[in-house]
Amino acid sequence: MIRSYSQRILPPFSGVVQIAESDRARALSFDAITWEIQYLPGSNSSDDNRRVRGYGLNRSYYDVASLYKDELSMFVFPSCIDHDEISESILELSEFLSTAQVPFPAAYNFEYWLLDATDDSPLALIYSCCDESLIGTYPGQTEWIALPHSKMNIANTEGERARNEPPVNHRFQRMIASRAGRNPRAAWFRRDQDNCDAFPSLLVREDWHNETDYDLCQRYLMRKAPRLLMLHGLPYDDRERLEVAAKSHVFEIEQYFTMYPEVNDQRRLSAMRVEAQIRRTAPRTSGVKAKKKSSTDSSLSKDMRIFET
Repeated sequence: MIRSYSQRILPPFSGVVQIAESDRARALSFDAITWEIQYLPGSNSSDDNRRVRGYGLNRSYYDVASLYKDELSMFVFPSCIDHDEISESILELSEFLSTAQVPFPAAYNFEYWLLDATDDSPLALIYSCCDESLIGTYPGQTEWIALPHSKMNIANTEGERARNEPPVNHRFQRMIASRAGRNPRAAWFRRDQDNCDAFPSLLVREDWHNETDYDLCQRYLMRKAPRLLMLHGLPYDDRERLEVAAKSHVFEIEQYFTMYPEVNDQRRLSAMRVEAQIRRTAPRTSGVKAKKKSSTDSSLSKDMRIFET
């Protein structure tokens, strides 16, 4: 039997990974297009299998194949493992993936949160996992990490550049650390349908009383919108503001769209994806003198207005 689920990539949160796994093999994908198939040698003990469940927590898997769309590429298998069993596992997973619907359901009921120093409430998510037995495999980290500026550029304002301010990502990370206090604490929680409202839906608290702090928080989260849209169970209003904020990052929408479990406005996101395709294929012009607008240019300009929302 194959189990399929999606799991957050943490820390810091940068997206989700799709996982389909059998007792002896698993397939991983970060875009639901290219799949890496891995095999786990060893006994058939359910205890052994339970210990390795969860992305990134075990290095005993061997890379044995990759699947791109419908094209399967087999690797050279290690001589120490049963080739027939590997082939059977690869075939089983590839057949499952040929008809599977992605994204897979979320599987991260157990969450490790940095706590607010004032009331010990969840402040920022550090880890999550799908199996309580895995909790002991995580370090007791009490530092929340922002997605770095090198991976997600957030432009400073003119005034911030004049004052030589650090990147927004770095400053927001310091804000979270300050709110956690001098002796930061973190705790594991089990999240379910009954207590979802107790946790920040965008994985960090947004109730900053200082206007400057609130603005910095929103700049970080809204720039991260194309990635945050991969989260399962977002309230409608939160997904709406993320979809609106993502309009400035159409290439990222195109990249992550297949991983979105829900979409508020299909027409809006379809327009963004088409805009990304047009911008990618549009010829680049160069030269000192500006070219006179042709009738074709004017027509294209009018056509492009369908992407304005």
